This record gives sequence, C-alpha cells and structure tokens, in this order.
Amino acid sequence: MVRIRIQNLGNRSIETENTERKVIELIHENGIDWMHACGKKGRCTTCKMHILAGQEHLSPETPEELNFRTLGRLLPDERLACQANILQGELILRVPETSKLSHLTYTE
Repeated sequence: MVRIRIQNLGNRSIETENTERKVIELIHENGIDWMHACGKKGRCTTCKMHILAGQEHLSPETPEELNFRTLGRLLPDERLACQANILQGELILRVPETSKLSHLTYTE
C-alpha cells in the first residue's frame, strides 16, 4: 500500500496498491483537480509538486525532469506529477503557488 497526502488541500489522502500509475493519474482518479497544460507529457512544469517528505519513494527522475532541473525550472524538492510514480511508502506534498487552480480552496 502506498499513500499520497496533499498537505495544502486539507491533508487530502490517496491510498492505493497501484505503483504502475503516475502521481498525477492517481490524483485525478481520486477526484482531485491538478494542473497540467501539456497533456501529462512532461513538456511543461505546470504539474509540479513540492515534496515535503517521501521523495526517496518516487521513481528515478526522467530525462524531461532532469532537463527542467538543468534549466532551473525544478527545484531539488520538486518533481513533475506526470513523470513520477510512487513506488512505496508515503509521499507528502504541496501544490506550489504557481500551480494552484483558482476554483480550489487551498489550506496552509
């Protein structure tokens, strides 16, 4: 069992046995809106997530993520939700300010 907790969405939690799905797919499948402008292809950074804990539980960075990191568009504690799988344990994250959707209420 893996768990994703989104801290600034009221600590909303997702639990699943499926480690074959990208984080953004698990989020969407659980009825949570999450920004993605390029169709989940890793061509932009709108789906980025700020990792508070559990980064070691994610799949290795993809070439797309490494490219954005080199360009300074991903910080060390950020990953793209469309590129990362959670493989085990718990992932605690926040929606970055630049990726917040206007129709959602965020908590701090």
